[in-house]
Amino acid sequence: MIQERHFHRQLDELRMLALEMAAYTERAVASACEALLTLDREAAERVIENDSIINNMEMKIDEMSIGLLALDSPMARDLRFITGVRRTIIDLERLGDEAVNIAEKTRYLSKTEGKAHPPMLEELVSVVLDMLKVAIEAFREENVDKAGDVCKMDETADELNVRILRQTMASMVAEATDVSRSVNTILAARHLERVGDLSTNIGETVVFINKGLNIKHRCHKS
Repeated sequence: MIQERHFHRQLDELRMLALEMAAYTERAVASACEALLTLDREAAERVIENDSIINNMEMKIDEMSIGLLALDSPMARDLRFITGVRRTIIDLERLGDEAVNIAEKTRYLSKTEGKAHPPMLEELVSVVLDMLKVAIEAFREENVDKAGDVCKMDETADELNVRILRQTMASMVAEATDVSRSVNTILAARHLERVGDLSTNIGETVVFINKGLNIKHRCHKS
């Protein structure tokens, strides 16, 4: 009985650490996106500098989850939860990497002259930040309905990314704009789209934790 209480206290701690990492990662992505839209180089630099915090969080949570799996031999839902946390922190760490990638593109774009970002870029930022917010809420609440909402929004993010690519390439051809600037804008949009993909991964993990169903790569069909 004492051992069981200890195990569940550790599960609660694991949950809190994962949610703390999720909140920090969400702030990093939001900061990177804001820096991109405003071309704030200093803000972008802060995102890059703070990436190691997310990496350290991932290592700490991973070590704790391995210990729970190895020493306590959890079953059923507890096993799914620990496995789900391990999946989620991998995606959170990758989201931190995408925040850095967006910040690096911002650092370059802030030094160039040219037109403002394509209007659809702001729309894409709004969509992927909403996806990440809802994905983290779904994880915190183990809410399958919200996980499904993230899946649906991913189609919009994919479409916007393609439209930005086409618009930016057409502008390069028609107006002979700065090729490097255009390429970095396209890459920034691609990193934003990846934020949506990783948020979708978290949604898929919520379904796994809650229902025991593996819908990886089948989110839109679930």
